[in-house]
Parts: sequence; structure tokens; C-alpha cells
Amino acid sequence: MGGKAENKAGYFEKLKGLLEEFSSIFVVTVDNVSSQQMHEIRQSLRGEGVVLMGKNTMVRRAIKGFISDSPEYERLLPFVKGNVGFVFTNGDLKTIRDKILANKVAAPARAGAVAPADVYVPAGNTGMEPGKTSFFQALGVPTKIARGTIEITSDLKLVEAGSKVGASEATLLNMLNISPFTYGMGISQVYDQGNTFPPSVLDIEESQLLKSFTSAITTIACISLAANFPTLPSVMHSVVNSYKKVLAVAVETEYGWPEIEELKDRIANPDAYASSAPAAATGGDAPAAAEEKEEENEEEAEESGDEGFGGLFD
Repeated sequence: MGGKAENKAGYFEKLKGLLEEFSSIFVVTVDNVSSQQMHEIRQSLRGEGVVLMGKNTMVRRAIKGFISDSPEYERLLPFVKGNVGFVFTNGDLKTIRDKILANKVAAPARAGAVAPADVYVPAGNTGMEPGKTSFFQALGVPTKIARGTIEITSDLKLVEAGSKVGASEATLLNMLNISPFTYGMGISQVYDQGNTFPPSVLDIEESQLLKSFTSAITTIACISLAANFPTLPSVMHSVVNSYKKVLAVAVETEYGWPEIEELKDRIANPDAYASSAPAAATGGDAPAAAEEKEEENEEEAEESGDEGFGGLFD
């Protein structure tokens, strides 16, 4: 009894130390994960993360004991169920996520196991003798005899994802040397600095966040302007709109200031500001026209000279 109490106390201290040292936690599922896989995952995370396993009842009891000092740990309790463990880290969440999920091992189908994905039997020659045709027919696998062996004529979905693998299906897959499943650590939840969220959140790109943030700011600014209620996103728009109104009043009245005088002058004398552009265009065309006329004169002179020279030999 004393040994068990000491082990619990040691586990509680270790868990508390890890919670204080690391700001992020992956709640991982370890169904069908072998001890060798666990060792390899620990090796890949060395220096970047720490894997901690434990009985759920002991983990819950330990976390409940820490809640009085750190209430945010209560958010972990709903996810301590099933065959789970913790991966503690202070590193980049996406990088650590990829390392956790990278270790996968192919495994044969077992009768009674729940299929994590659809299982297909591919078309092709099986190399089996015709005597086993009835076995394929019982499972609805389309076959024919080719060169003295059984050949599957078309791909067939044998097991659907989420359903249990039957004994006959498992036997057939093993006969065909098909290991359809891969097993490794999964991630059920992520805890980061007091907040929990599903791992799919890590797939959101920064560009998506910026787009959503910009859209939210625009919406807030529109509502604020329509309601005439100032907020930080709408202040700049309010200032610009107010300045436009001041400009309109200044244009219609005698009130003015140095910066507005040019605008008033442009409105009062539009021709004075528009006349310079055509003049420049006209000035630019004159040299071109003179050059073209000079080229025409040169061509006429050459033609007249050629006519006189040709006449001398006639």
C-alpha cells in the first residue's frame, strides 16, 4: 500500500511539474499503439516534447487537485477518457503535431476490429487455386479463372470505415497479404495557454486568419458608421468623412485656409489648369510634323536628280 501511495505522489508531482514547465499539451489517443512505437515517438520528440501516460482516474484526481491554484486546467478534464495520454511541449504546435502523427505502422486486419478507413480489394490475379473460388463468391468478390488461378475482375469495397471487420473479411485480406490499416498516435484535443481546441485548427493558414480579421474589422466599421457610434475601426473613416464635409462647406462659403485655396481656384478656373495639357501635346507634335515634311522634301529632290541624270544617257 505504501508503495502505491508513493507512486501516486510521484506521478502527481511529475504531472504538476510538466504542467508548470510547458504551455501546450496534446491530448493523444494511443489505441493499437505498440510499445516499440511509443519508444520511437519519444525518441523523435526528445528535446522538444515529453510524453506522459497514466490511468485516467489518477490523471483526473491529480488535475482536480491543481484546479484551486490553476483553474484553467479544468478544461482538460472532459478529454481525459478512453485510451489517452499527454504530450507536453513549448515548441511549434504544427511541427510537434506532424512528428506525433508521422509514426504509423501497417497492420493486418483483425476480426472484430473497427476499420479506421474503407478497405478495397484491388482487381488482379491472386495466384490462388480455383478450389477457393467459393470463398470469394461468399463475400461477393467478382472473380474468374485465368491460367489456372483465381483473378479478381474489378475493385471491390470489402469493409467500410467505422464498421467492424468480420472473420471472413479478415481471413480474405490476410490470404491476399493485404495490411489495410495503419496505427499510430492520434490527437483528440490541443491545450495551449489555458485554451482547448480541436487539432483541425492547426491547419488554418495565417492568410485565412488575416482575411477573417479584415472582414470583421470592415463589418464593425460599417455598423459603427451606420449607427453613428464611434469605435476604433470606424474612427479613421469618421475623420475622413468629417474632413470631406468641411471641404464642402469651405467651397460653398468664403471661409478658407491656405490648403483649400488651390481647390477653390481649380473649381473657379478649370480652363487655366486644363490648357497646359493640349499645349504640351501640340508642342510635341510640331517637331514630328516638321521632320516628316523635311523627309518629303529630300525624297522629291532625289527624284528630280534621278530624272536629270537618266536623261543625259538617253
